[in-house]
Order: sequence, then C-alpha cells, then structure tokens
Amino acid sequence: VQLQASGGGLVQTGGSLRLSCVASGINLDYHAFGWFRQAPGNEREVLSCISLIGDTTYYLDSVKGRFTVSRDTDENTVYLQMNSLRPEDTAIYYCAAARATVCLGNQESYDYWGRGTQVTVSS
Repeated sequence: VQLQASGGGLVQTGGSLRLSCVASGINLDYHAFGWFRQAPGNEREVLSCISLIGDTTYYLDSVKGRFTVSRDTDENTVYLQMNSLRPEDTAIYYCAAARATVCLGNQESYDYWGRGTQVTVSS
C-alpha cells in the first residue's frame, strides 16, 4: 500500500495549490480519506476528510471556505484544492486512508499514511 502526496510548493499569500494523493495497493471504493498538516513546532492536525462515497466532508474551521477535498475513484486519487493561501498554512501536508465508510476526524483511526508534501506560503 502506498499513498503518494504531491502538489506542494512555494506560493504567495492569496495563491492556490492543488494537492494530490495517489493511492496504490488499495481501492478508494473501500476507504475514507483525510488530509493533515504539521507546521514546525506544532502537532499534526486534521485539516479535512471525505467519506467513502464522498457524501460527507469535514474541514478545520481555519480552512473552511478556502479548501475543498474531493476524490476521483477512476484515478484512485484524492485531491485537496487550496485557495486564498495564508502564511499560517505553511506546513507539511499528509494524506491518509482509513478502512471506513465515514469521515474520520481522529488521526488514530487512519490505517495508511503517505509521505508529506511541503507547502510554503510567503507573505
């Protein structure tokens, strides 16, 4: 099982990035997904999650209205569209998969984790 997160980079305040999480070895049809981030000196926090069929999503308050999670079963990929980026969004971003149908907010419930992708927002 491998989750490969990509799409990070350096962007100015107000810019956009789209993160991708390509899953191999697992079928998106049987997993819920989450996006997390960890800034230097901070704990890793849950940003967003999406249920197995995509009918339920969750967003951290600070990213509501700016970030959108989606999934493409044909591509076996989960996306995180990030708009109106702020310097405080600078962090390493991770995706994770859970053998669950519902959107999960606790990190301990996730079974598979990808390596992170760095997002840096300059002021």
